[in-house]
Amino acid sequence: MDRTPVNHAAPGTPYAGAQPLGRAAVRALYAEIALEPKPGLVSFRDCGSHLDMNGTTFLRSLFALRGYFPRMAQAGYDRLSFGVLESLGKNAEARMLVATRGINTHRGAVFGLGLLCASAGQLQAQDLPLTPLHLRAVLLSTWGEALAARAKATRLATPRSNGQRVAQRFGMRSAGDEAAQAFPTLFDITLPALQAALAGGATDRAARVQALFATMAELDDTNVVHRGGIEGLRFVRSAAREFLAAGGVLQNDWLLHARVVHTAFVQRRLSPGGAADVLASACWVDELTRWTRTASSGVSSTPSEACLLARESLVLAT
Repeated sequence: MDRTPVNHAAPGTPYAGAQPLGRAAVRALYAEIALEPKPGLVSFRDCGSHLDMNGTTFLRSLFALRGYFPRMAQAGYDRLSFGVLESLGKNAEARMLVATRGINTHRGAVFGLGLLCASAGQLQAQDLPLTPLHLRAVLLSTWGEALAARAKATRLATPRSNGQRVAQRFGMRSAGDEAAQAFPTLFDITLPALQAALAGGATDRAARVQALFATMAELDDTNVVHRGGIEGLRFVRSAAREFLAAGGVLQNDWLLHARVVHTAFVQRRLSPGGAADVLASACWVDELTRWTRTASSGVSSTPSEACLLARESLVLAT
């Protein structure tokens, strides 16, 4: 298949797919914050292991970021350089910090989910389906070299964030490394766990909890190590694997079990924020794959404006 970008519009001219992709990103981030139980993490039920943020903080952040994800999709559609994408991300992070009064709520999502939106935009420019395989391939073919160079430079430079500091000290795979490798944890662990649970009849809530635990069991989560050291990471992985080995959300008492893990994480101040970011990305990719399946049946591949407005009204009313 010819993968030359299709010039549907002049560069910089808004294209119709950017807004649905961006709205899906916001919905995915809302799904993550609304999910409960989520061991150690903020939800609308409680603040998890955090004293400086709550569910409202995350909603303010989402409102500040609502225009960012469509801009990244547009930038990807226009095949703009990684430097431009990075600049858009930095501007979005600045808006987030203003909205949250300096609290980092979605820095990981700004980077990871932003890149995925750009990849989806480029796929739409090439008239390629929004599948996991295509998302990974276009990310590497379009910005892979820049991402690899960035990851290498970050490993050698003086750390500028807690995550970078932890990754350097303990030789862990950072968020930048994950991106340079086309998000292996997302596509090889989290998304398959989410979709397998849904295919098995789990509710959205249960499937997302299952995917979160699957992610916690494997991810090099620098957020956890920053708060609890390597021993904290071992505890998180052990607790997650125990939950999964007991049957995960197929247990009759899975909700109680997950909340027991939540309490244990809070007592130790552990917060698997990296896993939460990956879960949100998985929710987004899963929605895109549903669009693709719908398109293959002859229906529009993205929701109508009326459908999107109805969904957003339900979210606001929740």
